[in-house]
Amino acid sequence: MSTSVGITRRSLFKVVGGGIVVFIGLGPFATRAQDAKRIYPEDFNAYLVIGENGRVTVFSGKIEMGQGVLTSQAQMVAEELSVDLASIDMVLGDTDKCPWDMGTFGSLTTRMFGPALRAAAAQARKVLLTLGSKELDVPVAKLVVRNGVISITGQPNRKVGYGELSRGARITTVVDEKAVLRSASEFRVMGTSPKRLDAVEKVTGAAKYAADIRLPGMLYGCILRAPMHGATLTLLDTSDAEMLQGITLVKHSDLVAVLHADPEVAALAMKRIKANWSMPEAMVDSESIYQHIVRNSGEPKNVSNRGNLAAAHKGATRLFESSYYKGYVAHAAIEPHAAVAEIKNGKATIWASTQTPFPTRDRIAKILELDPKNVRVITPFLGGGFGGKSADAQAVEAARLAQITGKPVQVAWTRPEEFFNDTFDPAAVVKIISGLDQNGKISLWDYSVYAAGERGADSFYAIPNVRIRSAGRTTYDPTSAGPSVHPFAVGPWRAPGANMNVFAVESQIDLMACAAGMDPLAFRLKNLSDARMRRVLQAVADAFGYTAAVAPSGRGVGLACSADAGTCVATMAEVKVDIASGKVKVLRMVCAQDMGIVVNPDGAKMQIEGGLTMGLGYTLTEEIRFRGGDILDRNFDSYRIPQFSWVPRIETVLVKNDELAPQGGGEPSITTTGAVIANAVFDATGARLFRLPMTAERILQAIAEKKVSAKTA
Repeated sequence: MSTSVGITRRSLFKVVGGGIVVFIGLGPFATRAQDAKRIYPEDFNAYLVIGENGRVTVFSGKIEMGQGVLTSQAQMVAEELSVDLASIDMVLGDTDKCPWDMGTFGSLTTRMFGPALRAAAAQARKVLLTLGSKELDVPVAKLVVRNGVISITGQPNRKVGYGELSRGARITTVVDEKAVLRSASEFRVMGTSPKRLDAVEKVTGAAKYAADIRLPGMLYGCILRAPMHGATLTLLDTSDAEMLQGITLVKHSDLVAVLHADPEVAALAMKRIKANWSMPEAMVDSESIYQHIVRNSGEPKNVSNRGNLAAAHKGATRLFESSYYKGYVAHAAIEPHAAVAEIKNGKATIWASTQTPFPTRDRIAKILELDPKNVRVITPFLGGGFGGKSADAQAVEAARLAQITGKPVQVAWTRPEEFFNDTFDPAAVVKIISGLDQNGKISLWDYSVYAAGERGADSFYAIPNVRIRSAGRTTYDPTSAGPSVHPFAVGPWRAPGANMNVFAVESQIDLMACAAGMDPLAFRLKNLSDARMRRVLQAVADAFGYTAAVAPSGRGVGLACSADAGTCVATMAEVKVDIASGKVKVLRMVCAQDMGIVVNPDGAKMQIEGGLTMGLGYTLTEEIRFRGGDILDRNFDSYRIPQFSWVPRIETVLVKNDELAPQGGGEPSITTTGAVIANAVFDATGARLFRLPMTAERILQAIAEKKVSAKTA
């Protein structure tokens, strides 16, 4: 791993000129701070600059992919610095201008990076007030600041602006943990919903994405792809492709590509290439994958262990043993992976749709055998990421081709390439043994998860005897010893692992509530001591207008809750199930979240709505069908994502909790979607679904099995 930095304190003034610069130290704030200190000991996590013109520039390693952090980060700075939002300029995800950052994922920007950013602005305000005190010749205690202007209390005409104080200055300061942040009662900018800073660009089409970048002399690259994962090239004939005028052919190690100044000609040339491949035997498919995962995941390791599980087994009045399954899911972002790379005078510049500009820079530097300081990654807007724009293979491909050809190169994946080359949310299995005592309370919880990881697995219910175990990789490593858990690449997908774990946990809770003859909400409250979760559950029930009933009631109403990214979330849904076809129509969803201080209420609600809508996909239809390394779904003709006609009436409730710092908002709501729809389907039909997605065929099968079971009971 490189020890170079994006920009150091000593060199920053070469970029910004003069002014007042606040560095945000990694120490108490940064994500994985200890790793960052070890790798980049001289770097900082963000820079905040007050320029001589009075404008404030924030240099942040985070990126904007539709989640709204461009605006919310600016709001936090405007609040603590006491400036107008319009006076802030944001520079995001540029490795030559911004400080090192691990990447934008995990709903971490606001809850982990936000406190540091606010502290930097508060520190800057403190420095400026000190300068203002000297300029106006009064103690700091007599000063007030508003919209970047410092004045004397009771003497508004005696004033000085931030720009005046910054003029000719070359002042630097580092934030420490002592910066005093404003309380929620003092907020003027945070807690409001201003127009998004990127709104005009995006609605007018002016916003630039990686595939929009054009450079003089740029070539468009098409890369020869294997027809299935694990295939090896045995014969290559490029003669027909080379007959096209202006074609550049690259054959370099594992990289075979054709390039042209016209993307359509490049695509035509690729069709003319004749290639034979040796195909591996298909050892697993969409149906046998679950047995394969459990068999090859190894012995589960304890994540949590409390109480006496053996004694609880003996003392339980009723035991429940269930297995839950979920298939592979594609990210299917509207914007496919794209990158443009140019190498000039030994310096590589890459414009990439990436969530991880700095790790991507380091990977490219290693492959091109360049010093990381000679590689720059610039991140334009992203048209959706959801964890899928972390690996950035397209950026590496573009950089390699630019180095080989000596010309700027764009690589933009087609939709079939996207479905084939992207990492998938891993298929997973969860096995649960749970029990009730004589009082109808949960007495034991024995939980084993395979290939989904632990996120969302730990129980927030008050259960005395608990064992949680995890096994199996959530990533793909073809070089690891022994059988691979997955037949192709997998990786993070919005709320990685939590969608599967919450589906299993909350389905099992619902199953036990039914067996106990209790209303699902009452059963949860009976087994909950967590005050935040209880408030959120009550809030969603009140907003929904919920009335108690033991499931299955025939109403088609479901409930699920989750604790994710520091946020407590509860969702209720109403569905209608067509018994003849098995099709589910989601009529209404109500979601309540306690996410601490809400920086931007409209933005938070949009994230909730987006999570619920996206969640309908993994819940009802989204599943990659495959046979060995052959991906059978490579476009939206067979891989179905949510459509406008699916979207129900969605209501959001932000549970006020200004005593808690802002928490994650991008992922929590999606974690409950699978479970809440499954529980609503059960309430409507009495049929319990144990596998995602809950396709119409699987719902019909579950209904048929229920009828058979009822006859034989």
